[in-house]
Amino acid sequence: MFYRFALYGFLKNLKFYEPFIILYFLSTGLSYAMIGLLVSIRMFSTTLLELPTGIYADSFGRRSSMVMSFISYIVSFLIFFFFRDFYAFGIAMVLYALGDAFRTGTHKAMILEYLRIKGMEDRKVDYYGHTRAASQFGSAVNALISGIIVFYTGNYALIFLVAIIPYAIDIINVGTYPPELDGFEKRGERMKERLGNTLREFSGIFRNVNALRGVINSSFFDGSFEVSSNYLQPVLKTFALSLPVMLFLTGNERTAVVVGITYFFIYILTSFASSRSNVVKDRIGNLPSAVNATFMAGALLIFLAGIFMAIEKSCGYFALLSIALFVLLYIVKNIRRPMNVGYISEQISHKTMASGLSVESLVKTLTAALLAPPIGWVADSYGVETALAALGVVTMAFYSIAKVR
Repeated sequence: MFYRFALYGFLKNLKFYEPFIILYFLSTGLSYAMIGLLVSIRMFSTTLLELPTGIYADSFGRRSSMVMSFISYIVSFLIFFFFRDFYAFGIAMVLYALGDAFRTGTHKAMILEYLRIKGMEDRKVDYYGHTRAASQFGSAVNALISGIIVFYTGNYALIFLVAIIPYAIDIINVGTYPPELDGFEKRGERMKERLGNTLREFSGIFRNVNALRGVINSSFFDGSFEVSSNYLQPVLKTFALSLPVMLFLTGNERTAVVVGITYFFIYILTSFASSRSNVVKDRIGNLPSAVNATFMAGALLIFLAGIFMAIEKSCGYFALLSIALFVLLYIVKNIRRPMNVGYISEQISHKTMASGLSVESLVKTLTAALLAPPIGWVADSYGVETALAALGVVTMAFYSIAKVR
């Protein structure tokens, strides 16, 4: 099953729109504040849908949940392609959120269920790290392909249409996973009984202090990353237009080249980083220490990226340092992710794994939804550099309640 899990991640991360989505929104006339509002719509929608879809997956079928996820994504892509209106984008964001809600936690629960069945639970950080490496390699390929599409067509919207192809293939892949990965132990259970059992197991998560701390640590970091990483695209565009090379290309073409190449190398590095997560954990000492250390490292990188962007206004070459710090942030995030999944999975029952990981995703999306509008307003009013520095300080301030034991 490893290769099918890896294929899922590879295809899922062929999000051809991702390296250019902020530039696409800006090209339609949206401000950073409006973009932040769209992000909030997606995040709040995901928050509302996260628990019901996670409980649905654990109760009635993780495979069907994954199929519905990809269908929701595809419909949202069609709206992004055909419309250029803020309100249409809002509807698309709700559908995208539905796709996220059906998917987040569910596939990881299937991987962890497979490891439990095979008696390989002690390998979860290493195993998940390597499947995530395939996902990140997909992101690297995605960056090149999307860069080529934008370079030759100059059309940001087209990448949404092309993104439908890998998602349609992934529907077939996940829809034909073995039935036992749905996580049902009693085939004779009626749906009402199965739902009741899931809810009882699920309620125990909120009485487990270690589980809650693991959720807060993972979700607050990922929420901050979600908000901060959006600002890499305009930084890359500004850097591309300032380069005294490729002057024979138009501004959009130079941006496509720089963005595509940068994201390609970012995801090659994050693919390697994910596969080495277990090694990093062992070198730091133990899983809780590794989770805590990488939390603070990421918060510091966000803060320093903002500081170097401020310095860049007087010393242009500091833009490269800001970009380098963003790259390091991506690496830290992908070293962390298998650790977070491993830590949380040790605290909750395998029967409610999708629901438990949905709680983590819920807190992450709620965090990003609350942070995106004010950070977007700060970026509009005082500059992206101030917004990032402020976000870094806020993230560091949350360490005291995010520290795991």
